[in-house]
Amino acid sequence: MSTPVIDLSTFTELQDNTGADFVIELVDTFAAEAPGMLAELRAAWAAGSADRFRRAAHSMKTNAMSFGALRLGEAARALELGGLPADAAAIDALASCCAEATAALQALAHG
Repeated sequence: MSTPVIDLSTFTELQDNTGADFVIELVDTFAAEAPGMLAELRAAWAAGSADRFRRAAHSMKTNAMSFGALRLGEAARALELGGLPADAAAIDALASCCAEATAALQALAHG
């Protein structure tokens, strides 16, 4: 079975613990900041900075997992642990996962 885009139990637990209005703010902030996180990942890769790349991937992973964005979190974790990739294909794949997760999160949050 494939990994869901969003784990609904994690997302619902976040709403229950923090409130639906706060989750809307968190999702909107993530949607606004995700392009910058991806840009930092690309810049770190282009500069050949493995540590900077790892930190950027870690930030994306942490954000994703807090919402239950499992595919995005797993893709970011693979980059975090895998070191600098040979080409940008993995970053492009992460960007696609990010777009998919962001759309799903916004749909859930704004219902």
